[in-house]
Amino acid sequence: MIQLTEKAARRIKEITPPDDPTRGLRLFIEKGGCAGLSYGMDVGIAQPTDEKLDQDGARLFIAADSLPLLADCTLDYEEELTHTGFKIVNPKAKQTCGCGTSFEA
Repeated sequence: MIQLTEKAARRIKEITPPDDPTRGLRLFIEKGGCAGLSYGMDVGIAQPTDEKLDQDGARLFIAADSLPLLADCTLDYEEELTHTGFKIVNPKAKQTCGCGTSFEA
């Protein structure tokens, strides 16, 4: 299963409505990007087949067809001078692009 850092969990709670347990951060993988596969995420409602993770009130939904490539990943949140946002650390990625949003499995 995917791991959430404390910073990622805190940020998810900030961007999702606390009074609506049906909404959370949804992760998925789609074809595209400069390395072949691309990470996608949005704040929304879980699909019926999504894997659901609740960590300290942070709701994370993972698309069922993306589970094999996202298992054992870590979701972090960074606030750097040149980059602010979620970062996925994926041990299954054979190669990643310079922007960090695309990878080859």
